Amino acid sequence: MRSALRAPSPPRMALSRAQIELTAFFRDPQAALFTFLLPIMLLVVFSAVFTGVVLGPRGEPPLPFRQYFAAGMLASGIVSASFTTVAISVAIEQHDGTLKRLAGTPLPKGAYFAGKVLAATVLAFLASGLMLAVGVLAYGLDLPATAGQWLALVWVPVLGIASCCLLGLAYTRVVRTAKGAAPVVIAPFLLLQFTSGVFFVFTDLPRWMQRLAALFPLKWVAQGLRYALLPDWVAANEPAHQWELGRVAAVLVAWLVAGAAVARLTFRWDRSDVPQ
Repeated sequence: MRSALRAPSPPRMALSRAQIELTAFFRDPQAALFTFLLPIMLLVVFSAVFTGVVLGPRGEPPLPFRQYFAAGMLASGIVSASFTTVAISVAIEQHDGTLKRLAGTPLPKGAYFAGKVLAATVLAFLASGLMLAVGVLAYGLDLPATAGQWLALVWVPVLGIASCCLLGLAYTRVVRTAKGAAPVVIAPFLLLQFTSGVFFVFTDLPRWMQRLAALFPLKWVAQGLRYALLPDWVAANEPAHQWELGRVAAVLVAWLVAGAAVARLTFRWDRSDVPQ
């Protein structure tokens, strides 16, 4: 008897879907330019404009501004590769009927979502690694000095990517057209960059901006990465005068859970009939 053909396992299908997502991404020069070159361009501009240093306690060497802002630029690249990429691509696929057609195939829905997250994870770590390499080779950025900081350079992005991907899925509910996906998604992301310690020292911002930014993941990803890339004495410049790694993890996990719950309630596979 001929043996029945066995369908690929869900993990294998998720990996296959991630490969498809990455192939489609790299075929779009504009998306690749925004994801990979923007953090590097920010590093170049900030290194040229902000040539000063942050003075530390007696006996500590001064900290170049470019080292301080590197964490925010990394955080920005991570959120861009997860929230904006997922929200825009999924919204377009909802409105042009791609997801409706996928829903009629044997592809499990979970494998589709897992493929999106895996692809976003690869892109985020590629963008981060590229920016760090340029920063170290061209601008003398210091890499983490302890095992705990190296570990934070992994778990903070992983939690940030997961939470922002799910938030991106939930956010697709407010996108009403495929053409409007990019501006509707990028606008709030750009606003949060100005309030989350990416372009400015976080504690130099007005208190109401700090409170607003603390409601969203970008601020916490940036704070966790500052712990990974900066000396311990810089924690005195944080709002709580410490790194608050427990709170960083708690907020990102809370956003992960909230994003999953909202996406489960509001996500639609077909939105091609939404009034334009």
